[in-house]
Amino acid sequence: MKAVSQEKYVLEMTDIEKQFPGVKALDHAMLKLRPGTVHALMGENGAGKSTLMKCLFGIYKQDGGKIVIDGQETAFSGPKNALDNGVAMVHQELNQVLKRSVMENIWLGRFPKQGGLVSHKKMYQETQKVFEELEIPVNPKTIIGKLSVSQRQMVEIAKAVSYNAKILVLDEPTSSLTHEEVEHLFRIINKLRDRGVAMVYISHKMEEILQISDEVTIMRDGKWIATENAKDLTTDKIIQLMVGRDLTDRFPPKTNKPGEVLLDVKNLTGKYMPTCMDVSFQLRKGEILGVAGLVGSRRTELLETIFGIAHHQSGEMYMHGKKVVNKDAKTAIKNGFALLTEERRATGIFGGMSIQFNSVIANIKNYRKGLLLSNAKMKEDTKWVIDSMHVKTPSQKTHIRSLSGGNQQKVILGRWLLTKPEVLLLDEPTRGIDVGAKYEIYQLIIDLAQEDKGVIVVSSEMPELLGICDRIMVMSNGHLAGILDVKDATQEEIMRLAAKYV
Repeated sequence: MKAVSQEKYVLEMTDIEKQFPGVKALDHAMLKLRPGTVHALMGENGAGKSTLMKCLFGIYKQDGGKIVIDGQETAFSGPKNALDNGVAMVHQELNQVLKRSVMENIWLGRFPKQGGLVSHKKMYQETQKVFEELEIPVNPKTIIGKLSVSQRQMVEIAKAVSYNAKILVLDEPTSSLTHEEVEHLFRIINKLRDRGVAMVYISHKMEEILQISDEVTIMRDGKWIATENAKDLTTDKIIQLMVGRDLTDRFPPKTNKPGEVLLDVKNLTGKYMPTCMDVSFQLRKGEILGVAGLVGSRRTELLETIFGIAHHQSGEMYMHGKKVVNKDAKTAIKNGFALLTEERRATGIFGGMSIQFNSVIANIKNYRKGLLLSNAKMKEDTKWVIDSMHVKTPSQKTHIRSLSGGNQQKVILGRWLLTKPEVLLLDEPTRGIDVGAKYEIYQLIIDLAQEDKGVIVVSSEMPELLGICDRIMVMSNGHLAGILDVKDATQEEIMRLAAKYV
């Protein structure tokens, strides 16, 4: 970490206010950013971090306050206007044209031309130049939808760099990255910092913040709380500023007790590559079974094959000793399975619909009253989701896309709990969620296990797996590399198994 620059500010956001129906999202918020520094922006979900950055980027128009860049008061009309003026933002929820190539996504709206026509040769060369500079091993001609989430995230960072941005906002950039990929990202960040780029780094990962940041600004309930030099902070101090109280334990006490076998998976192999291959394991009643592995280890594919949204080629599954076949999601739900997917925006939420719709949609058959749906019952169940998941929202009718990422995740989790599943499959359930909300979700997972549910948790955070799971299953390149009892497991042993078939 380098010493904080004493140069003038490249960005000053002061007294920023933003109101949504029923919610004051920003209340005299502020942020001051120096050139050639990494400035972390932290706070619980709903604290206003993303809203503040969307005001900077021109996605939202603030209701009050001012934004000054290089001494000039500025108000961008939209993202393109911001990009054209050297302000770029890499969003947590990726928004890419999945059926087009990597290079087309990077240069969309500004394709290199030669003789008045789009030059694919020049586009390829320019993309390759950026990728070589950032050490990103991706073919520019690859269809972007075929890349992993982490690779797509690196492409978005490369796109921002291609604008020669002087201000770069990174919103949860490591939420889908392995330890090695995080180190790669930090090398990129250090290069950009040395080049004089000012970066806003939004993350809930305390260790990363303290490793990469020069300064840290904490927000709570839409307000500015503090700005400190990163070298003067500790994890405990950051948590205390974020939540307004001490949070001594990161994980709740484990009160669940695994019992008899609930789910028996035998030699499960997916139909289409890349997929899981010949995977066998047992899940017990009241057990939290973690799934670890590097990106590309096929952890997500394993859950999708169990749930039936990815076809299986061979293998069998038994629930309570009876064979079950999940042909599709509808059958899986009927058989007592639920799947919380990794990418909220793409496969989890119905963004343009209300919280009520998103809460009850998986359980819709239970609300039928003749030819109509029982509005009273749907309201009652939605209230349960909001209350039990501690969702911050002005009403049930609020569009879910207006909520913070963590609150969206809570709604989706509540949706699945309404279906009363026996086996809950959770793919990165705390991705992009703050430390306080994480604790609530951990407690909920433990409570479910205590009710004799079986829970399978995929996570890229090894401390999380070691903190809440009973056993950890390690995947490596589609194969099951081993299953560890948590009391005997170490991060080193997990990493050794994760590299077994690579």
